[in-house]
Amino acid sequence: MRTLLVGGVLFLVLFVLALTMPVPYVILSPGPTYNTLGTDDSGNTIIVINGTATKATTGHLNLTTVNVSTQQLTAFAALDGWLLHDEVVVPKASIYPPGKTQKQVDTQNTQEFAQSQDSATAAAFCELGYPKGFGVITVDPKGPSHGILQPGDRLLTLNGQAINSTTAITAVLQTQTPGSVAKVSVTRGGKPAALSVRLTAPPAGGKGARLGITVANGCLAPFEVDLGLGNQIGGPSAGLMFALGIMDKVGKVDLTKGMFIAGTGTIDTQGTVGPIGGIALKMIAARHKGASVFLAPADNCADVRGAIPKGLDVVKVDTLHSAVQDLLALQTGQAVPHC
Repeated sequence: MRTLLVGGVLFLVLFVLALTMPVPYVILSPGPTYNTLGTDDSGNTIIVINGTATKATTGHLNLTTVNVSTQQLTAFAALDGWLLHDEVVVPKASIYPPGKTQKQVDTQNTQEFAQSQDSATAAAFCELGYPKGFGVITVDPKGPSHGILQPGDRLLTLNGQAINSTTAITAVLQTQTPGSVAKVSVTRGGKPAALSVRLTAPPAGGKGARLGITVANGCLAPFEVDLGLGNQIGGPSAGLMFALGIMDKVGKVDLTKGMFIAGTGTIDTQGTVGPIGGIALKMIAARHKGASVFLAPADNCADVRGAIPKGLDVVKVDTLHSAVQDLLALQTGQAVPHC
């Protein structure tokens, strides 16, 4: 009898220790969703448009996120997560690869988020029908080109030398002297313009001089877009919803008609929508927030099937253009593709 009692106590102790020992897993759960047409948690407008009028919006275009637990996970907590339908337990190495610190992964996510914002802006400009070319995207309000060059200016020459790429304009600027006046020829609104800019010194360690502008080869719009949330979320999956938010604010068409639409998906400058991770959790987050429509990348359809929350209409999209057409079709009751 004593042997059985001692054995039982030892088993119980070992069982409790096993459940409370740390394990190399993390828990994923539905994260916050943000209406790209509205404000963040601090009341800051998420999509700021400078240089053109914006129209009143009527609904929601929410980006969605996934929370990753940062606390050390125990076996008991992992088991609890496995049993819940709105949490997923995954190996920590799948989120934080071996050889990379959490800080390095967070930095990479921040960079990917910034790139997704740039791609979303470029894709939105093209879908809105602005002309393609190499030109000015933003002008530093404290830089030498402020009040002279404008977003949407198509760059032609700098001091008589052709500048049709980032490499070309950088090469010319590296030969210039801070304080000198540069002659810049552009096309603005379809008409040629000759402008003069007094160059300033480049950032520490740089060569030559600077104009104080950002440039790109793509569709050029005569206004600036400033996208927020960079200090709150990371990764590339918000690209589609940012692009739609930009279009709804400055385009002629109301994309929501008061509907609560959420979604996810990467986007490139050509408007191609790519797959993301954690879509099942993002659909749960969207539905909990009140969404009735969810835009899902076509390549995520296998992950969507069987995981759609009740009351959520999941629409399959593969490009920004198709997403816009699907939203317009929903407004008139037409059929749209589903996963």
